[in-house]
Amino acid sequence: MIELHSSHYKKACFALALGSFIVFCNLYLFQPMLPLMAQEFGVSATAINWVLAATTLMLALCLIPWAIASEVVGRRVIMLVSLSLLPIVGGVMVFSNSLLTLTILRALMGISVAGFIAVAVAYMAEEFTPKALMVAVGSYISANSLGGIVGRLYGGIISEHYGWHLAVLGLAIFSLIGAVIVFKLLPEQQHFEPNRQGLQAHSKHLVHHLKQPVLWLAMLIGGINFALFVNLYSVSGFRLVAAPFNLPLSWAALIFLCYLSGTITAKVSGKWANRYSPISGMLLGGIVSLVGMWLGLIEVRSMIFVSLLLISSGAFFTHSLAYAWVSKNAQVAKATATAMYLVHYYVGGSVGGFLLIYCWQHGAWGGVVTGGTVLYGAMFILCWLLAKVSERNKSLLVQPAV
Repeated sequence: MIELHSSHYKKACFALALGSFIVFCNLYLFQPMLPLMAQEFGVSATAINWVLAATTLMLALCLIPWAIASEVVGRRVIMLVSLSLLPIVGGVMVFSNSLLTLTILRALMGISVAGFIAVAVAYMAEEFTPKALMVAVGSYISANSLGGIVGRLYGGIISEHYGWHLAVLGLAIFSLIGAVIVFKLLPEQQHFEPNRQGLQAHSKHLVHHLKQPVLWLAMLIGGINFALFVNLYSVSGFRLVAAPFNLPLSWAALIFLCYLSGTITAKVSGKWANRYSPISGMLLGGIVSLVGMWLGLIEVRSMIFVSLLLISSGAFFTHSLAYAWVSKNAQVAKATATAMYLVHYYVGGSVGGFLLIYCWQHGAWGGVVTGGTVLYGAMFILCWLLAKVSERNKSLLVQPAV
């Protein structure tokens, strides 16, 4: 097993972080462009949201198939195939000129990125020691946030000045170079055992995980958390380019620098989990994000950035802990379990976009806060239920045999 701070640990973590960075650059490239593209294609904010939602929905639908495939051929193979597809889809996208074609290609991008996302944490769970795993997951998710930041900033700035086609081309070239580096650095798996059972057996694993409240509740927490997080940013983008702020798109895209606070909290989440209760950390992260959303009610530009800093800090903290929780507590088919977590996560992000953008169109930021507060309340209830289930499971384990 790969030990914390060893040379193999550093090599594997860098490769996984780079792959994650590339994946999330591609995943969120178009998010800051949404206001500009709504104008270019002459559609509403809800309609243009499909450019982002098509990617996350297809990502969610393909996570489990990729995870099942990895149970047969291995996690490393799936991750490398996934990274290889990114520059191909990106290269084709350069020639797209209609919203329908672009949406279809973005859906294909969702299929492509799903492979890496589905199995990266399962790779770590099998190859790293338990202590190294918690820290590695935090590092991996920090790379997620950095990729999201750079992809969004790059997309917003380049598309405003040079057009979105050039932005897509540049990222496709970068993705190709990065995929080659990951191929050379990512260690072969030493502790993977192929599971060549049929589809029926894998379906039983899905059902098994869903019957485990200690897993399913954490999946729901992750889904609601992401529904709020990513779409509060989307709404903030529309808010800043509209009156009374009227910021240029490239300036509005700077809000994604607020992700850096999430990069930090994701990194320290592993230390929290090793010292305190992960569930209490999930709750704490939700409270921090909720306070950030409420602060956004103050119609001052600087306060919006403070609001987003808090939203990012809490959301990444909660996500890191919930993600690692599912991987750690899944007793069988870990890749399938983590993929199921991400299905909930990205479906939440897709559905949450239409909900919060609807609230924005009909009630401005006050409407968003109302809808968001209801979702945060639901997440807090799920944290309480997860704590109850976890305590009950512990009490059953310590009961003496009769």
